[in-house]
Amino acid sequence: MLVDELSPSTGHDVLPDSEGDDFIQLIAPDGRRRENPEFDPWVLDVSDEQLASLYEDMVVIRRIDTEATYLQRQGELALWPPLLGQEAAQIGSGRALREDDFVFPSYRENGVAYCRGVNLGDIVRVWRGNAHSGWDPYELNMATPQVIIGAQSLHATGYAMGIKNDDSDAVALTYFGDGATSQGDVNEAMVFAASFQVPVIFFCQNNQWAISEPVGLQARVHISSRAPGFGIPSIRVDGNDVLAVLAATRVAMHRARTGGGPTFIEAVTYRMGPHTTADDPTRYRDKAEMDQWVAKDPISRLEALLKSRGVLTPELELSVTAKADAVAKEMREACINMPAPAPMDVFSHVYSEPNSALDTQKENYARYLQSFAAERVEGTNQ
Repeated sequence: MLVDELSPSTGHDVLPDSEGDDFIQLIAPDGRRRENPEFDPWVLDVSDEQLASLYEDMVVIRRIDTEATYLQRQGELALWPPLLGQEAAQIGSGRALREDDFVFPSYRENGVAYCRGVNLGDIVRVWRGNAHSGWDPYELNMATPQVIIGAQSLHATGYAMGIKNDDSDAVALTYFGDGATSQGDVNEAMVFAASFQVPVIFFCQNNQWAISEPVGLQARVHISSRAPGFGIPSIRVDGNDVLAVLAATRVAMHRARTGGGPTFIEAVTYRMGPHTTADDPTRYRDKAEMDQWVAKDPISRLEALLKSRGVLTPELELSVTAKADAVAKEMREACINMPAPAPMDVFSHVYSEPNSALDTQKENYARYLQSFAAERVEGTNQ
């Protein structure tokens, strides 16, 4: 489901002030719908049927995430960065995008990749070690996962400068975690974005932990409070509330499309799983903290709202579960049946133009591989 952008007659040339509350919330953890006069106009078109579609999206990407974790544990993937608990932040923002908008993710936005239509096998291709990148960025208007912390914010800002020069109303959106906001790249990107007033959205998924470092250790104020210092308006939203995230992203999108420049969104969420499958969060995280956030689960709260409205019937639940299982099966089969790359493929697509240093490495590596063939022949002759 693609939810088209709203442009209410009230307009939003100046962002609604979100400082009065801790964050914007439209669906409470118990599933109650909360009214918000500033943000409700941006989701007036979202019907119960569309809410059910958002629910399906979140269930499906959680199933993708758990299946990929199983694949890693079974030795089919080298590594996997779980998104468990961050489904609403990714689906709410991902479904606010237009086809011509361009996404610059970190390494955890597999839910956004699903929204953009990335092939399921391509989502795990890099993590299986079969390619430098998983898909063609220009085919889907989404860059491939960026592992270097915060670097994608610079890429997004540069792309947004190009959008402005082209006189287009498309938007660049970049994702990163709370830890990345302490990186120079993110801060430098915000300097350029503010200076040139380009159409870029900085979307921070504050999942409370930068690997084993809690957000309170690196930020004495809300992460969203940093952006106004660069001259960038910010919104702090409940990242476990898919409807609130959708509304906040639409506000930022409208602002960017109408010449208002960049916006910073802090989606307050929680990483329920490990940082990656190489991490053990029980060594640094308290179980009581986890229990508090489980009660705020993004899927459970939307499920409660849909059930209260009589939308989530047993038949619909079965349909959603079947869809999630089918997607997981397709991804597993694509992963296991993925052909291994040829050894020399490691040199393909490294540079867009010929490079003498790379050519030398390629020649040396080819001779190295040939030496094993020579040894086998020599052993046979003996």
